[in-house]
Amino acid sequence: MSSELFRPTSIDRLSEMLVTASEDGRSVGIRGAGSKESWGPLGAPADVVISTRGLDRVVEHAAGDLVITVEAGTLLADVQRRVAEAGQWLALDPPEPGATVGGVVATAASGPRRLRYGTPRDLLIGITVVLADGTVAKSGGKVVKNVAGYDLGKLFTGSFGTLGVIAECTFRLHARPPALRAVAVATDDPAGCYAALRATGAEPSATEWDGATLTTVFESIESAAEEQAHAAAAATGGEIASSPPAGFGTRPWDGSSVGLKVTHRLGGLPSALRAIDELFPRARVRAYVGSGVVLLGVDAADLASLDSLRSSISALDGQAVVASASVEAKRDVDVWGPVRGLEVMQRIKDQFDPAGRMCPGRFVVT
Repeated sequence: MSSELFRPTSIDRLSEMLVTASEDGRSVGIRGAGSKESWGPLGAPADVVISTRGLDRVVEHAAGDLVITVEAGTLLADVQRRVAEAGQWLALDPPEPGATVGGVVATAASGPRRLRYGTPRDLLIGITVVLADGTVAKSGGKVVKNVAGYDLGKLFTGSFGTLGVIAECTFRLHARPPALRAVAVATDDPAGCYAALRATGAEPSATEWDGATLTTVFESIESAAEEQAHAAAAATGGEIASSPPAGFGTRPWDGSSVGLKVTHRLGGLPSALRAIDELFPRARVRAYVGSGVVLLGVDAADLASLDSLRSSISALDGQAVVASASVEAKRDVDVWGPVRGLEVMQRIKDQFDPAGRMCPGRFVVT
């Protein structure tokens, strides 16, 4: 039986739909632009699927305050075009084309610029959500400092829609840097190179190692970007360019492979890379050096080594999760693996969605 699809065009209409679904006891799925449908577990088929694409307005852009409020179905690319007119940008760089703002927040998606700017939870200063029973709840606001009430933004970031529907987001913006320099150096010791360039006092926006080359991006005014790039190149022997190489910031997987996300404590990169090389020698690597994240593209047949990798990474205070995979691959693998704080997460889920109707099976809690 196929799911019934709804596309509300207002928060009030979204609330009404969830009230009806709650009264009927129907389960609810959520879909944005579908750019991350391969992320997370398969989940159970939902009785009702809500598309957020009807919620696609820029509610307010307070350029003088470096703040923007947008509805969840708005494309991230459209937000970037809008704020670029004021010389600003929303400092999120997940590479998935067509991603919506709500989808980026719900999956906590980010790219290599997380090194300087953080992840969605760091830039989100206000959120409006609609809970399973249709209740509209808000947290935060248009000011950067706001400590009143519960921080729903941090709870809903990365929750895969299992706590409710993200309807509206308010973000802190940044001025768009006028100049960029990229320093690339061939190395099998990305952690050592990164330490050497940071010892110069340089403050990169992003640093990514693709298994052979460490690329570091500096974004600032022209003189500062140039000075930092030259200092980094002198320290590491790298070469300076006016843009990153092709492929920078992309995921190391595609539709035919499995994507793994490995996290580790900041000093644990060398140990993490040794474990990866031993257990997944054919993996395609993107390491966000300095951020504690390594992305891997692997073949489904290699997932037999996943439990061993998880054991090694656990010793580094990290996790190895299946970020993206085909339906067939997910049937035979535990996507999340061991999860810390599971009991706390389950209590939160029970409070927000006691009947377990929101995106069933899409997260680690039921």
